Amino acid sequence: MSTWNILGVEKKLKKAFDNNSEVELLSILKENSFLFYEFYSRKGGALPNFSEVSFGRYRCDFTWLNDNSGGPEWVLVEVEKPKMRLFTKKKEPTAELNHALEQVRSWDKYFKENPTEKKRIFGAVSKFRYILIGGLRRDWHTENAIKWRAYQNKEFNIEIRSIDSFLNSLESAKKNYGDFWSFEENPKSLKDSDLEKFWKEYGYMEMWRRLLN
Repeated sequence: MSTWNILGVEKKLKKAFDNNSEVELLSILKENSFLFYEFYSRKGGALPNFSEVSFGRYRCDFTWLNDNSGGPEWVLVEVEKPKMRLFTKKKEPTAELNHALEQVRSWDKYFKENPTEKKRIFGAVSKFRYILIGGLRRDWHTENAIKWRAYQNKEFNIEIRSIDSFLNSLESAKKNYGDFWSFEENPKSLKDSDLEKFWKEYGYMEMWRRLLN
Protein backbone atom coordinates (compact mmCIF):
# COMPACT_ATOMS: atom_id res chain seq x y z
CA MET A 1 0.00 0.00 0.00
CA SER A 2 1.38 3.40 -1.00
CA THR A 3 2.05 6.10 1.60
CA TRP A 4 1.09 8.72 -0.97
CA ASN A 5 -1.74 8.89 -3.49
CA ILE A 6 0.63 9.11 -6.45
CA LEU A 7 -2.06 9.71 -9.08
CA GLY A 8 -3.73 12.28 -6.86
CA VAL A 9 -0.43 14.08 -6.38
CA GLU A 10 0.14 14.03 -10.14
CA LYS A 11 -3.21 15.75 -10.77
CA LYS A 12 -2.51 18.42 -8.14
CA LEU A 13 1.00 18.96 -9.45
CA LYS A 14 -0.15 19.44 -13.03
CA LYS A 15 -2.89 21.82 -11.83
CA ALA A 16 -0.29 23.93 -10.01
CA PHE A 17 1.79 23.96 -13.20
CA ASP A 18 -1.21 24.98 -15.32
CA ASN A 19 -2.04 27.77 -12.87
CA ASN A 20 1.61 28.78 -12.69
CA SER A 21 1.10 28.91 -8.93
CA GLU A 22 4.08 28.94 -6.60
CA VAL A 23 1.72 28.84 -3.60
CA GLU A 24 -0.06 25.69 -4.83
CA LEU A 25 3.24 24.03 -5.68
CA LEU A 26 4.78 24.72 -2.26
CA SER A 27 1.68 23.31 -0.57
CA ILE A 28 1.97 20.07 -2.54
CA LEU A 29 5.69 19.75 -1.88
CA LYS A 30 5.24 20.11 1.88
CA GLU A 31 2.80 17.20 1.89
CA ASN A 32 4.80 14.89 -0.39
CA SER A 33 8.47 14.52 0.45
CA PHE A 34 9.01 11.96 -2.32
CA LEU A 35 8.83 14.76 -4.89
CA PHE A 36 12.34 15.78 -3.80
CA TYR A 37 13.74 12.38 -4.76
CA GLU A 38 15.38 13.83 -7.87
CA PHE A 39 17.35 16.33 -5.77
CA TYR A 40 18.73 14.04 -3.09
CA SER A 41 22.35 12.95 -3.51
CA ARG A 42 21.68 9.78 -1.56
CA LYS A 43 18.31 8.23 -2.30
CA GLY A 44 18.53 5.40 0.22
CA GLY A 45 18.54 6.61 3.81
CA ALA A 46 17.35 10.07 2.83
CA LEU A 47 16.98 12.37 5.82
CA PRO A 48 13.86 14.52 6.38
CA ASN A 49 13.41 17.91 4.79
CA PHE A 50 12.25 20.98 6.68
CA SER A 51 10.09 23.74 5.24
CA GLU A 52 10.25 27.51 5.61
CA VAL A 53 13.47 27.76 7.61
CA SER A 54 14.16 31.38 8.59
CA PHE A 55 17.49 33.13 9.18
CA GLY A 56 17.81 36.87 9.65
CA ARG A 57 15.34 38.49 7.27
CA TYR A 58 15.62 35.57 4.86
CA ARG A 59 13.88 32.24 4.52
CA CYS A 60 14.50 29.19 2.35
CA ASP A 61 11.58 27.09 1.16
CA PHE A 62 13.17 23.74 2.10
CA THR A 63 16.35 22.39 3.61
CA TRP A 64 17.80 18.97 4.45
CA LEU A 65 21.06 17.43 5.60
CA ASN A 66 23.45 15.34 3.55
CA ASP A 67 25.45 13.44 6.19
CA ASN A 68 28.56 13.08 4.06
CA SER A 69 31.80 11.51 5.32
CA GLY A 70 33.51 14.85 4.67
CA GLY A 71 31.13 16.75 6.94
CA PRO A 72 27.53 17.96 7.08
CA GLU A 73 26.30 19.46 3.84
CA TRP A 74 23.05 21.39 4.19
CA VAL A 75 20.92 21.77 1.08
CA LEU A 76 18.95 25.02 0.86
CA VAL A 77 16.18 25.23 -1.73
CA GLU A 78 14.29 28.11 -3.32
CA VAL A 79 11.21 27.21 -5.39
CA GLU A 80 9.84 29.66 -7.97
CA LYS A 81 6.82 29.69 -10.27
CA PRO A 82 6.61 26.69 -12.62
CA LYS A 83 6.44 28.86 -15.74
CA MET A 84 8.76 31.62 -14.57
CA ARG A 85 9.94 33.58 -17.60
CA LEU A 86 13.69 33.11 -17.84
CA PHE A 87 15.11 35.33 -20.56
CA THR A 88 14.10 38.38 -22.57
CA LYS A 89 14.09 38.58 -26.35
CA LYS A 90 17.59 40.04 -26.04
CA LYS A 91 18.64 36.81 -24.29
CA GLU A 92 19.15 38.57 -20.98
CA PRO A 93 17.83 37.13 -17.68
CA THR A 94 14.44 38.53 -16.71
CA ALA A 95 13.93 40.63 -13.59
CA GLU A 96 12.05 37.66 -12.12
CA LEU A 97 14.96 35.30 -12.65
CA ASN A 98 17.51 37.83 -11.39
CA HIS A 99 15.45 38.40 -8.26
CA ALA A 100 15.28 34.67 -7.52
CA LEU A 101 19.01 34.32 -8.04
CA GLU A 102 19.75 37.29 -5.80
CA GLN A 103 17.68 35.73 -3.03
CA VAL A 104 19.90 32.67 -3.02
CA ARG A 105 23.09 34.72 -3.22
CA SER A 106 21.87 36.66 -0.19
CA TRP A 107 21.69 33.45 1.83
CA ASP A 108 25.34 32.70 1.15
CA LYS A 109 26.36 36.26 2.01
CA TYR A 110 24.32 36.17 5.22
CA PHE A 111 25.95 33.01 6.54
CA LYS A 112 29.45 34.21 5.66
CA GLU A 113 28.78 37.37 7.65
CA ASN A 114 26.98 35.58 10.50
CA PRO A 115 28.82 32.33 11.32
CA THR A 116 27.24 32.09 14.78
CA GLU A 117 23.78 32.06 13.19
CA LYS A 118 24.88 29.26 10.90
CA LYS A 119 25.86 27.20 13.92
CA ARG A 120 22.71 28.11 15.86
CA ILE A 121 20.34 27.10 13.08
CA PHE A 122 22.10 24.05 11.61
CA GLY A 123 24.32 22.83 14.45
CA ALA A 124 27.36 22.37 12.21
CA VAL A 125 27.97 23.08 8.53
CA SER A 126 30.82 21.85 6.39
CA LYS A 127 29.30 23.35 3.25
CA PHE A 128 26.04 24.55 1.77
CA ARG A 129 24.47 23.32 -1.45
CA TYR A 130 22.13 25.89 -2.95
CA ILE A 131 19.35 24.88 -5.35
CA LEU A 132 17.08 27.23 -7.28
CA ILE A 133 14.09 25.49 -8.89
CA GLY A 134 11.91 27.23 -11.45
CA GLY A 135 11.01 27.47 -15.11
CA LEU A 136 10.25 24.72 -17.59
CA ARG A 137 12.83 22.29 -18.94
CA ARG A 138 12.17 23.32 -22.53
CA ASP A 139 13.05 26.94 -21.69
CA TRP A 140 16.32 25.88 -20.06
CA HIS A 141 17.34 23.82 -23.08
CA THR A 142 18.47 26.68 -25.29
CA GLU A 143 22.16 27.35 -25.88
CA ASN A 144 21.97 30.71 -24.13
CA ALA A 145 20.20 29.27 -21.08
CA ILE A 146 22.56 26.31 -20.79
CA LYS A 147 25.64 28.55 -20.81
CA TRP A 148 24.11 31.01 -18.36
CA ARG A 149 23.09 28.28 -15.93
CA ALA A 150 26.53 26.64 -16.06
CA TYR A 151 28.15 29.98 -15.25
CA GLN A 152 25.94 30.54 -12.19
CA ASN A 153 26.70 27.07 -10.89
CA LYS A 154 30.44 27.52 -11.31
CA GLU A 155 30.77 31.10 -10.05
CA PHE A 156 28.16 31.22 -7.31
CA ASN A 157 27.67 27.59 -6.28
CA ILE A 158 23.99 27.76 -7.26
CA GLU A 159 22.48 24.67 -8.85
CA ILE A 160 19.59 25.71 -11.09
CA ARG A 161 17.00 23.07 -11.92
CA SER A 162 13.80 23.08 -13.93
CA ILE A 163 10.42 22.53 -12.33
CA ASP A 164 10.12 19.33 -14.42
CA SER A 165 12.43 17.67 -11.91
CA PHE A 166 9.42 17.15 -9.65
CA LEU A 167 7.70 15.29 -12.48
CA ASN A 168 10.81 13.14 -12.83
CA SER A 169 10.50 12.16 -9.16
CA LEU A 170 6.84 11.35 -9.65
CA GLU A 171 7.54 9.16 -12.68
CA SER A 172 10.26 7.33 -10.75
CA ALA A 173 7.78 6.66 -7.94
CA LYS A 174 5.27 5.23 -10.41
CA LYS A 175 7.86 2.88 -11.90
CA ASN A 176 10.02 1.93 -8.89
CA TYR A 177 8.07 2.72 -5.75
CA GLY A 178 10.26 0.45 -3.63
CA ASP A 179 13.16 2.86 -4.10
CA PHE A 180 11.32 5.45 -2.02
CA TRP A 181 11.40 3.57 1.29
CA SER A 182 13.49 6.16 3.11
CA PHE A 183 11.15 8.97 2.07
CA GLU A 184 8.27 7.02 3.59
CA GLU A 185 9.89 7.44 7.01
CA ASN A 186 9.20 11.18 6.73
CA PRO A 187 6.39 11.44 4.17
CA LYS A 188 5.85 15.17 4.77
CA SER A 189 8.13 18.12 5.35
CA LEU A 190 8.88 18.83 8.99
CA LYS A 191 8.45 22.29 10.47
CA ASP A 192 11.16 24.88 10.98
CA SER A 193 10.69 24.42 14.73
CA ASP A 194 11.69 20.73 14.41
CA LEU A 195 15.09 21.42 12.87
CA GLU A 196 17.12 22.02 16.04
CA LYS A 197 15.67 18.94 17.74
CA PHE A 198 16.63 16.87 14.68
CA TRP A 199 20.32 17.77 14.59
CA LYS A 200 20.71 17.67 18.37
CA GLU A 201 19.41 14.10 18.45
CA TYR A 202 21.21 12.88 15.32
CA GLY A 203 24.40 11.11 16.41
CA TYR A 204 26.30 11.97 13.23
CA MET A 205 26.15 15.66 14.12
CA GLU A 206 27.70 15.32 17.59
CA MET A 207 31.26 14.88 16.35
CA TRP A 208 30.95 17.57 13.68
CA ARG A 209 29.55 20.06 16.18
CA ARG A 210 32.79 19.67 18.15
CA LEU A 211 35.10 19.68 15.14
CA LEU A 212 33.53 22.65 13.39
CA ASN A 213 33.29 24.96 16.41
